[in-house]
Amino acid sequence: MNLNKLFHGNSFIKWKKPMNWIGYIILIVILLAVIGLSSVKILTDYIWMDSLGFEQVFTTTLGSKIVLGAIGFVLFAAGTFITLYWILQSYLRHFDRHQLPKILLTRKWIMLIMLGISIFIGLFGSMLTQGFGWERALKLIHYASFEQTDPYFNLDVSFYMFILPFLKFVVSLLLSLTIFFLLIEIGAYSVFHMYRLSRFAQLHLGITLAVIGLLLAGNHLLAPYETLLTSKVNLFQDSVIHGLSYTDKVINIPKAYVLAFAAVAGSVWMIIALIRGKLRSMVTPAAVYIALLLVGQGASAVVQNFIVSPNEFAKEGPYLKHNLTLTRAAYDLDKVKEKEHPGNYSLSEAMIDRNKQTIDNIRMNDARPLLEVYNQLQTFRTYYKFNDVDIDRYQIDGDYEQVFLGSRELSTEDLPDQAKTWVNRYLRYTHGYGVAMSHVNQVTEQGQPEYMMKNLPPEGVLDIKRPQIYFGEESYQNVIVNSKVDEFDYPSGDENEETRFEADSGIPLKGIKRLLFALNEGSFRMFVSDQITDESQLLDTRNIMDRIKRIAPFFSYDKDPYIVVRDDGTLVWIVDAYLTAERYPYAEPYQGDSNYIRNPVKVSVDAYTGEVKFYVVQPDDPLMQTYQNIFPQLFTTDIPEDIQAHFRYPEKLFKVQASMYGTYHMKNLEVFYNREDFWQFPTEKYFNEDIEMEPYYMTMKLQEEDQEEFILMMPYTPKKRQNMIAWMGVRNDGDHYGELFVYRFPKQKNIYGPQQIENRINQDSDISKQLNLWSQGGSDVIRGNLLAVPIEDTLLYVEPIYIESSNATSLPEVKRVVLAYGDKIVMEKDFKTALDSMLDLIDPKRQKDGKQDDKSDANKQEEPAQPLTKADEQLQEFADLFDAYQKALSDGNWEEAGKLMTEMESKLKEYK
Repeated sequence: MNLNKLFHGNSFIKWKKPMNWIGYIILIVILLAVIGLSSVKILTDYIWMDSLGFEQVFTTTLGSKIVLGAIGFVLFAAGTFITLYWILQSYLRHFDRHQLPKILLTRKWIMLIMLGISIFIGLFGSMLTQGFGWERALKLIHYASFEQTDPYFNLDVSFYMFILPFLKFVVSLLLSLTIFFLLIEIGAYSVFHMYRLSRFAQLHLGITLAVIGLLLAGNHLLAPYETLLTSKVNLFQDSVIHGLSYTDKVINIPKAYVLAFAAVAGSVWMIIALIRGKLRSMVTPAAVYIALLLVGQGASAVVQNFIVSPNEFAKEGPYLKHNLTLTRAAYDLDKVKEKEHPGNYSLSEAMIDRNKQTIDNIRMNDARPLLEVYNQLQTFRTYYKFNDVDIDRYQIDGDYEQVFLGSRELSTEDLPDQAKTWVNRYLRYTHGYGVAMSHVNQVTEQGQPEYMMKNLPPEGVLDIKRPQIYFGEESYQNVIVNSKVDEFDYPSGDENEETRFEADSGIPLKGIKRLLFALNEGSFRMFVSDQITDESQLLDTRNIMDRIKRIAPFFSYDKDPYIVVRDDGTLVWIVDAYLTAERYPYAEPYQGDSNYIRNPVKVSVDAYTGEVKFYVVQPDDPLMQTYQNIFPQLFTTDIPEDIQAHFRYPEKLFKVQASMYGTYHMKNLEVFYNREDFWQFPTEKYFNEDIEMEPYYMTMKLQEEDQEEFILMMPYTPKKRQNMIAWMGVRNDGDHYGELFVYRFPKQKNIYGPQQIENRINQDSDISKQLNLWSQGGSDVIRGNLLAVPIEDTLLYVEPIYIESSNATSLPEVKRVVLAYGDKIVMEKDFKTALDSMLDLIDPKRQKDGKQDDKSDANKQEEPAQPLTKADEQLQEFADLFDAYQKALSDGNWEEAGKLMTEMESKLKEYK
């Protein structure tokens, strides 16, 4: 075969033209596919946002991205094309035509190549610009003033929050782009030393260097403002101050202006040297610039080590005050009300009676073991699941009561394998059902929760009219409702109840929408199935966290959403939304660089319809006002009373504030500098591990108030000590929502801290003996959350004790309650008995005055008392045997120890 003839003859030409057309067709198909899929994504997102009433959020975000993307594309593409075109012209001017490759001389092809490269770089620049810049740009245009200025430059905080980040973004983007162009030019003009011989190439390099010099100068001119946003004084050292420090003022700010001048002067020098052909002298400005950078670093290190460190407090004193004041402002700590708590030991029966509602709402259960109980006793089917148990408060029969509440969600992943069909997963099993609710302060005789709402359908103290949960915490797939297939509602004996979706909040699957969403879902069956009708609706993005993040990705959200039963019998989820920032001047960061946090929005998601509302609860926050200016249709200030009544101050925000307050409660600068009065979170024993205590909700009456209210609180202990020094709380109810306060204990009094109480529980001989016996008997003893309960001018500690047998299907049961008060500690079968025992210890006369007789009479009337007495006798008998067994072991009497072990084993069999 003649290959030369094949590839260069007429037959090759005949094949070449069809192949070209096929290549063009394939390219067009690929482009259309990419554009089509992108268009489908944009259209389905718009339809989904429009169905929720947030189309303005979508169009504003998309519009800003398009504008910035277009600017980025033009900037990167035009800059690339100009750079490549200038390089081409330099080559054409410098070389003879026969010295150049043919491709450079073929104008059509070289222009197409340069255009293709420019478009590619432009698309990259477009993604970069709109991806990082759209939110900064919108904030810059719509920002609200903080009405708070920094003490050095006297600029409003909004400059650091909104203006400075955008300027830094623009300068960094342009500087990176220009350096990229410079590298291309250096590579191109290194050929045959063009940078020395071609004036046109020198002019090109000179202009690029001039732009780099100006941008470097701009970067340095912004640096002084950034000294207020960091504790760094040089590459290797931090100041004791977060924000402007002595070294910054004396060295770093002047250094920035010197470097800005050096960058501009150096660029001019290099351009002149380049034009004159004195290439070696181009090194001089670069060397001077680097030397200035090193000298600046060295100078700041010298000042920090030899001037500041030997007399740090005197030098940094004025700046410490700024750090203290502005950190308190950044975390809303300047609004904390400080009060004195006497820490008296005044607990009495009369005090208990005056604070009955506080006593009745002390938690006897914890969410962690309770979740396990709910999942075993209240799911009824393998495909139901409780993801979490939350704490809230309700008016029950006129009483203000704290409760545990969990939602029963559906997990299609837990369906039997044979039931995991497309119809079941997308059309039939579409929702969870109902809630379980239990008292926080009551348990059954078996130690299980005392339910207020239970079973299927839900029955109890609340009337739930819409128990179906289509939207929740589960990782739900999208489902289709109102198809020809009736939906499974809930199991009823051997039968299954069925239902139909009654709202119109989904996306109608008719016309072009069905095609678009079938493409978006990648589901051909959705498009062709005859079980889907014009009445069918798609419920898209049913996981509530994914749902709200898709609507408003600029918030960060609390990881613990909680469900609420509304007055009309519907269920709604509430999620706390946070606004955080990294550029509050002088403010100490709480995590990474973040040094500003607010919870200005509560988000509600209807568990049935999926309707989303963003309720503004802190309208005076400037960052919140900025977002309101950007997205006016997203937010509402009209909050229904039955939703507002269940707003909780978020634990995450409170923990951040409480942690910062542990340091920033100190107002004396010298005490603050030395951290002499540093407060920290206490530790407790939970599930047999020592852990840092978490904030907890309490229903209690503050000393100066007449009614109980929902409080989130956290005790404090001094650094490296375990006694309690203070406790911090925040109010949750009504107009007092968000009011922070601190009660300080007298420093001359020793108030037991949580870990000290835990140690005393361990050291109590009677309590530890019983706990050890349970452990020896094959059960796990679980220590619940220790609660410090302030009651008027005194403090009571409460801790539940759980017993869980070692078999796989066992449940944790509350078997004992420990109360600690001052030097006294008791453990009884329930809280009421423990409280009576504690009052007897506090006031021995209480027994002598006939209280004990009254209790005895009451016990005689209670039928369950006899089995409990027998159990106590058995426990005591086993304890005596165990003591004898330990004594025999210690005496080395192995024969006697063996007999006692055999006897204990037989006793255990009898007890079972």
